[in-house]
Amino acid sequence: MPRTHPARARAGTGARGLAAGALAVFACATLSYPAAAGAATGSTGTSGTTVAGLPAETVSPLPGTPDATPSTQISFLGVPASELRDIVVKASRTGLHTGTLKAYSTGTGGSFLPSKPFQPGEEVTVTAEVVDGAASERIGTNFDVANPYVLPQSTPSPPGETTTKVQRFGSRPDLVPPDVTVVTSAADPSLGDIFVAPNSGPGQAGPMIVSPTGSLVWFHPMNYPSRAFDFNMQTYEGKPVLTWWQGRTIELHGQGVDEIYSSSYTPIAKVYAGNGLYADLHDFEITPQNTAFITAYEPIHLNLKSYGGPSDGLIDDGVVQEIDIKTGLVMWQWNALAHAPISDTYMPIPAANDPSDVLDYFHLNSIDPLPDGDILISSRNTWTSYLLNGTTGAVIWQVGGKHSGFALGAGARFAWQHDVEMVSDTTPDQYLISMFDNEDSPPEATQSRGLELDLNLANSTATVARQIEIPNHPVVSDSQGDVQQLANGDVFVGWGQVGIESEFNPAGELTFELTLSGSTSSFRGYRYVWSGQPIVPPAVVAHAPAAGKTAVYASWNGATDVASWTVLAGASAKSLTAVGSFPDTGFETAISATTTAPYIAVQAIGTGGQVLATSKVVKS
Repeated sequence: MPRTHPARARAGTGARGLAAGALAVFACATLSYPAAAGAATGSTGTSGTTVAGLPAETVSPLPGTPDATPSTQISFLGVPASELRDIVVKASRTGLHTGTLKAYSTGTGGSFLPSKPFQPGEEVTVTAEVVDGAASERIGTNFDVANPYVLPQSTPSPPGETTTKVQRFGSRPDLVPPDVTVVTSAADPSLGDIFVAPNSGPGQAGPMIVSPTGSLVWFHPMNYPSRAFDFNMQTYEGKPVLTWWQGRTIELHGQGVDEIYSSSYTPIAKVYAGNGLYADLHDFEITPQNTAFITAYEPIHLNLKSYGGPSDGLIDDGVVQEIDIKTGLVMWQWNALAHAPISDTYMPIPAANDPSDVLDYFHLNSIDPLPDGDILISSRNTWTSYLLNGTTGAVIWQVGGKHSGFALGAGARFAWQHDVEMVSDTTPDQYLISMFDNEDSPPEATQSRGLELDLNLANSTATVARQIEIPNHPVVSDSQGDVQQLANGDVFVGWGQVGIESEFNPAGELTFELTLSGSTSSFRGYRYVWSGQPIVPPAVVAHAPAAGKTAVYASWNGATDVASWTVLAGASAKSLTAVGSFPDTGFETAISATTTAPYIAVQAIGTGGQVLATSKVVKS
């Protein structure tokens, strides 16, 4: 089953977040960087507001954000745009900013789009009046504007043509995915297909679906230098969809866009980051409200002198954005620099005499929106997972790293982790989380692993509930990876950089494993039951007949319900008759048809004997 993407219920909001008609107010206090914080317990938000009395209305950039972009919009979430009045945006250098208010498609707010950008280094104060019948109140925020730097843009030479460790198809010569090898046959094939996105190694890069037997189901090649990451199955507007990030990778981040495709493999929507940023490759989560949480990163100039670095240093901030998919507006934004101190990083601080070295201090690499509105995130470079309040952005608790709010039991320490997910939170003081614990780059252990931790809030302890390793085969993956809970209690693990996808039962026994050829890696690997029928016709190629037979090759990229192929042949393209039926044997079916007729077509036949689609007519 796919991961669920629950509704984002905001703390204490009710239908509109108003208590007895009274409207809450955001404090507008300018904040400095937070103190070293394992400190954050959830009792106090970053603006000094007590979490127990959280306001329903959220204004982003959140109060105290130290590095909003010059092109930021002002996001009002939790109150209909029609109830917002008298929006005043005042900057310390550029003065008052006029603009346009645009409503979210969800009816839960709107974004004020300033008519001109802010200047780096200035302070901005925002206020607005909320009018609800006879009641009215002012809300607002304040933030500082960062000085961005421009990432270097270069296009490496394209790789040479691959001749080995790849798949090739006579009917689809344009598709050259990497080889797939099933090492351990799937104990339960009914659990579905495997979703990967090869991004390095032999063959083309792109989203790829593979059957449990290792046969290709669907492949969508990327045009170099674009690559795909985080290939997933989600739900959008009540229907199953395919999603992934695609773009260029620069300095271990992504500059690209998140894609949504239908079960017929047609594009439905693109999701871009807002506020002048690019969508990053690390996560893309659709909610039942048809909004999306995405990762982004913000490259800025920052004084790192107090950390031993240059006074004009370069740093990448980690950013969470909630995007209204239909309008593209930013509904909510969280910046790591407002909540996690730079001193918590395990990355080396650039030398004081090297202002060109970039500090990727946080490296946000997963987002898990929870049913109660909280948001669980992972920071690779602080070795920490944070639970965020989905309204204020305050850190409720954090586990791992230099200032863990939980004492780590035996084996519970993790390093350079990916894909932190909430498995269960059935009691108020007990959580079970999962992650892929890389332990490498640089190495901290001799084995990467899937890891589940029990978090006990009552006694502030984190203990190992389960760890998952490939038996008799130490695997160290220096990047990427994920852990997925399956419906039957199994766990599916994508081993990231090393190109292994494997499944384990509750007893820890390996029940399925496949590998991608050569040095191929896939950011994550998932297993889902998938049904797709392309709108494009099947592909066919026919060779000149010999000894009364014609060699026919038929395929239909992405079709999951083909049981057999009917070959049609004739003396002309308009006089075709059936000359045989042949069982489907995988992505491409090789057929020896008893015919010497020059014109050939094929029909894809479903399990019920129905014609699903007919190819174009080709001449042998």
